[in-house]
Amino acid sequence: MKRISLLLVLLLASLMVFSLTSCGKSGDKAGGVLVFGRSGDASGLDPARETDGESFYIADNVYDNLVSFINGTTDIEPGLAEKWDVAASGLEFTFYLRKGVKFHDGTDFNADAVVYSLARQFKKDHPAYKYGPWKYWSAMGMDDIIKDVVKVDDYKVKILLKKKEAPFLANLAMQFAAIVSPTAAEKEKENFKSTACGTGPFKFVQWIKDDSIILERNDNYWGRKAYIDRLILKVIPEPTARYLALKKGEVDIIDFPSPEDIENIKADSKLKIVEQPGLNVGYMAMNQSRKPFDNKLVRQAVNHAINKADIIKAVYGNLGVPAKNPLPPTMWSYNDAVQEYKYDPKLAKELLKKAGLENGFETTLWAMPVSRPYNPNAKKVAEIMQSQLKEVGIKANIVSYEWGTYLDKLDNLQHDMCLIGWTGDNGDPDNFLYVLLSIQSTIKPAQNYAFWKNEKFNSLITQAKETVDKDKRIKLYKEAQVIFHEEAPWVPLAHSVVVEPMKKTVMDFKLSPMSKREFRDVWIQK
Repeated sequence: MKRISLLLVLLLASLMVFSLTSCGKSGDKAGGVLVFGRSGDASGLDPARETDGESFYIADNVYDNLVSFINGTTDIEPGLAEKWDVAASGLEFTFYLRKGVKFHDGTDFNADAVVYSLARQFKKDHPAYKYGPWKYWSAMGMDDIIKDVVKVDDYKVKILLKKKEAPFLANLAMQFAAIVSPTAAEKEKENFKSTACGTGPFKFVQWIKDDSIILERNDNYWGRKAYIDRLILKVIPEPTARYLALKKGEVDIIDFPSPEDIENIKADSKLKIVEQPGLNVGYMAMNQSRKPFDNKLVRQAVNHAINKADIIKAVYGNLGVPAKNPLPPTMWSYNDAVQEYKYDPKLAKELLKKAGLENGFETTLWAMPVSRPYNPNAKKVAEIMQSQLKEVGIKANIVSYEWGTYLDKLDNLQHDMCLIGWTGDNGDPDNFLYVLLSIQSTIKPAQNYAFWKNEKFNSLITQAKETVDKDKRIKLYKEAQVIFHEEAPWVPLAHSVVVEPMKKTVMDFKLSPMSKREFRDVWIQK
């Protein structure tokens, strides 16, 4: 009997060890504070009211959508909707919602929340519509796509479309379509842009303007919970200062390092780099609502006056390649047959002379105050461009503002020339060509910073977004890029490789093609 008891004790002990060991793998990942060093602050925290990446970092972690991108990819998976049906017409989507999900304020996620989050952006009689502008809804042309959002029952929603839209599901995975708490949004009203309340893996704690945003793990998350206890998004505007903060151990990950610091980072035994080709484009837009940029000859002259090779060598280093199209070369439908404008100051002067500007002209060149994946140092780019433009008789005065103000002024087309760029949000060419260059996107708050209105181009990209056949879409988009090149509304500058330096103890961080920064799967090795 004693022998049997002893065997039982040993068996139970071994089972306990096995249990602790198998659970310990997960437990070892849990806990800790992660500090993320970034280049600028958010403009606002309501994902439907903003368009910039710094603001979207909060949306990526605090909010969920009906559908989501699988982390690190452009593939769609269920989110707050467990599944969905599409009518044979392609004009009716029925979403079946998860039950038992709570917002961070303790209220229930349901069909009412979905209807509220989307309807406030397009129904003018909605009580929250006045808290716009709903910039991204407009930029994506959603008013021309969505007819209505209808509650069927507490956990079923129908979205009715006006027309077929090839990238529609991918659009719903973008930040502007995040599902917000109606209770929190109605309580805060206009001030909801200064706080955040979703169903996501992290909860909003505090925003210290121009310093940091603090998030904490949502222990009641409906899906796989985050590992880290707390996430601090710390503003460190200067790239080398971010690197030094990482080197000193003051932060765990940094955004957009200076290319000059990359070799030092790679040589540091305590650091590592995650990198991938960026789905992005950095460019300089010429505002055609202002003279002389309404003249195509002037825009072509500016393209010939810019030496991209010098800019990339000085600013991007080995992390950039020259751009010639508004699409990145990693995007399907990219037209590689387009011939880049060659650097030719003599030809630039001849074109200016044809335009009646033999003696050149004076203008302004706006430079971003923050590092972005498509432009690591806009101020330096602007200085190089200023020198190059001077050679052909164009005097460009450099202008800059705080990031939120910079974007607001661009939205209202107050610039002459501006440095800006874009990282794809949904893996579809529509997200570049329609958002940045359609006639619809010239409506203020504009995303078409060139104020370029070309009917033929617009017709091609509109046909493409309404066509399901991918081969036909490719043909239409390639033709549109030829028109873009001839009309020259931008100087496309560069596409960058995105690199994310971090401590070697930071595990499972993935770069997203859409430049998301998601931290649910990240853990700190102890």
